[in-house]
Amino acid sequence: MLKHTEVEQKFQLLSDPDALKATLTERGAKAGTPSRQVDTYYNAPHKDFMGGDVISEWLRVRVEDETASLNFKRWYPLEEAVKTHCDEFESTVSEPEAVTKLLAALDFKHLTTVDKVREEWVCDGIAVAFDTVAELGNYIEFEFKGDAESVEEATAKIEAFIAGLDIKLGDRINAGYPHLMLGLVPATAN
Repeated sequence: MLKHTEVEQKFQLLSDPDALKATLTERGAKAGTPSRQVDTYYNAPHKDFMGGDVISEWLRVRVEDETASLNFKRWYPLEEAVKTHCDEFESTVSEPEAVTKLLAALDFKHLTTVDKVREEWVCDGIAVAFDTVAELGNYIEFEFKGDAESVEEATAKIEAFIAGLDIKLGDRINAGYPHLMLGLVPATAN
């Protein structure tokens, strides 16, 4: 099992999103309620997340509608530009303002904020997220949510799912929205 491991792929969607949503509906998927996610990213005082040639870690506070969370991600392989998966540790936060003040008191520095609206569908163990990101545009993420014994198995299931959709995608984006907000050029998979 891949508990606390995230396996996902992100693209710009070149096909009509409504056509893809119709295909997902035909396959039995249901749309979740769109939500606004405001993600604030921080750099640590004890370890510069931005210090290496490749960024492999983020700390984030997310405020989403009526909830909030604290999240840390570490992507692998650490020194490679193209990542295959990440450790993801996330916990609900009851007072995001207090967490923000706590991080500031501990000298964590604000890096960027990503403000997006996400509509998530789930189909065949894959979460399909339609994201509209302020200042960046429209993207689609496919995240594995089913059962798999390895990252490779989860990745193969995502790729098979995408191949069965008959959609046009831009190049795979091997970076998170904070990378894009900070103007860091993402690597593309070959």
